[in-house]
Amino acid sequence: MKKSLRLVSWNVNGVRAVMKKDFTDSVRRLDADILAIQETKIQDDQIDESIRNIDGYRSWWSCATVKKGYSGVSVYSRLEPKTVNFDIGNPAFDNEGRVIEMEFDDFTFFNVYFPNGQMSDERLRYKLDFYQHFFDYADQLRREGKSLIITGDYNTAHNEIDLKNPKSNEKRSGFLRIERDWIDKIISDGYVDTFRHFYPDTVKYSWWTYRFQARQKNAGWRIDYFFATRDLIEGKIVKDAFIDNSIYGSDHCPVGIEIQF
Repeated sequence: MKKSLRLVSWNVNGVRAVMKKDFTDSVRRLDADILAIQETKIQDDQIDESIRNIDGYRSWWSCATVKKGYSGVSVYSRLEPKTVNFDIGNPAFDNEGRVIEMEFDDFTFFNVYFPNGQMSDERLRYKLDFYQHFFDYADQLRREGKSLIITGDYNTAHNEIDLKNPKSNEKRSGFLRIERDWIDKIISDGYVDTFRHFYPDTVKYSWWTYRFQARQKNAGWRIDYFFATRDLIEGKIVKDAFIDNSIYGSDHCPVGIEIQF
């Protein structure tokens, strides 16, 4: 009998803050088998039982060690992974708590919080170097025959359809040509943007600035993605993709895919 799974990703912009905004109710509504969250902004010693344990889920956490209340990712899962890994082999990237890798029977799952490059030229370089190192790491797994699902906040809108005001943002990190070229590259290398695969012409966003009533006006960006290796698309494993604009509590909304093995 085939097994259907619902995978969801959500940048919560502070897990303690979102816990005060009906996070557990949102988790129940999302009904994910695997829920990846980014920008948790929490340290290990601050993760109490109300955060760690949500009914039906086990959770794993990777926290930044370079700065408190910064970055961080977590995965809540109803499925027990075979292995869990929290680094990609470079301390300069691993110490910011940006990656959780989980191996399951049929696929390897990554939750990634890609860096934001807006702060400085140095952070933009860090972001681009992170892309390079992460996908070098992912490509090695592909060469070993692994099927990959890579979700998270990529902090880059790919094309003009993916943000409300492309012209006025073309010189801003998040929509620079050099960043967009990275999305082009990973697609040409065989990773599939699942939402665009199913909905090539749909205008829908996953992030809105808190300023200017942007969410009410739907002046947003699509920067949260599920990428999958082409074998999972061609094998009809990935059945659908979605962006859930009905969930609030963060400046991002959840995105997800439905898969079936």
